[in-house]
Amino acid sequence: MPVPSADELARRKKLEVGPETVSNQASTDFPGHWPGENHEWNLDYFRENFQVQFHSQEPLDLSFSLIGIDTSVANAFRRILLAEIPTLAIEDVFIYQNTSIIQDEVLAHRLGLIPLCGNRDGLQWMKWYQKPTEESEGSGPQPSDYNAAVLNLDIACTWQEGGLERAVRGETDPDKLYVNHNVYARDIVWQPTGKQEDWFPEGDGIRPVHPDILLVKMRPGQQIQLMMHAFKGIGQDHAKFSPVATASYRLLPTIDIIKPIVGADAKKFARCFPKGVIKLEEVTSADAQKAPELGGKEGEPKAVVDDPMKDTVSRECLRHPEFKDKVKLGRVRDHFIFRIESTGQWDSDELFLESVRLLKVKCQRIKRGLDEMMK
Repeated sequence: MPVPSADELARRKKLEVGPETVSNQASTDFPGHWPGENHEWNLDYFRENFQVQFHSQEPLDLSFSLIGIDTSVANAFRRILLAEIPTLAIEDVFIYQNTSIIQDEVLAHRLGLIPLCGNRDGLQWMKWYQKPTEESEGSGPQPSDYNAAVLNLDIACTWQEGGLERAVRGETDPDKLYVNHNVYARDIVWQPTGKQEDWFPEGDGIRPVHPDILLVKMRPGQQIQLMMHAFKGIGQDHAKFSPVATASYRLLPTIDIIKPIVGADAKKFARCFPKGVIKLEEVTSADAQKAPELGGKEGEPKAVVDDPMKDTVSRECLRHPEFKDKVKLGRVRDHFIFRIESTGQWDSDELFLESVRLLKVKCQRIKRGLDEMMK
């Protein structure tokens, strides 16, 4: 059985990016495409070739690469991250008083989009709540301590002491004139009920992730008094339940310099890419011996690929005729650079692990279904 060379395998995995087209997009590593080659799925082969590389890791921001998997699997992780990991968000808003200029429905929408956090074990302890339908109104499950969190917002804007006199004299700074003229997420107060006090200890209760989110601007005489119920949900139901600000991936860019680019062209070539992608090195005598076209150019700057991961594949260099036959752009088909930005209820690395767990659950469910069909 013929075994393709490493260069041939690398060529097959590379998307070719031209000035106006992208070619070699389709994957060819499946049985029957290459005569005499066996591309059947093999777990041992996958284990040997699959890699995970971390680039940066922070509680709310994670960047890593998955190398050696199919696009369908990588996209499954992305979709699960966006739509299927449960979080807590405000669902019902009971408005008792709202004399601000923000309409009731707009205020309720803004409150629902506030990311909430709390003790991790307590959030896991909370169960799903299924809202009653018109047919089951009054007979279905009711909000309780194990499936709902109660939050309150009761705030009024008043004059500062002596603020009215300062306003008459021409003062315009609202911080010097009013009290509570800006309503922030930190003004929301969680009201523990039942066993929630045990699962959410003091200092780790249910609260907004970012306390400085501005909700409303008010003036003296205006007041907001309302109660909120927060439930668990998934992004598939509403975007406010999505645990990520964004979860995306891109393919690793490749830049192949076919012919040396030196002198002023090298500097121009480097400006065609984001900072850090191309670096300039001096041409040495060893370089001149390897490439005859570099003879007599020792000491001049030469363009060298430094970090292709920073490239955005803008194709700017292909616009210039002097680089037409000197560079090839592409992307590696099975190298996915993931970026996960958490909204705060989960750490970014935990989010990806949870997406892996949920994908395993899906696979087990399908396997059980197939087993039932075969009986």
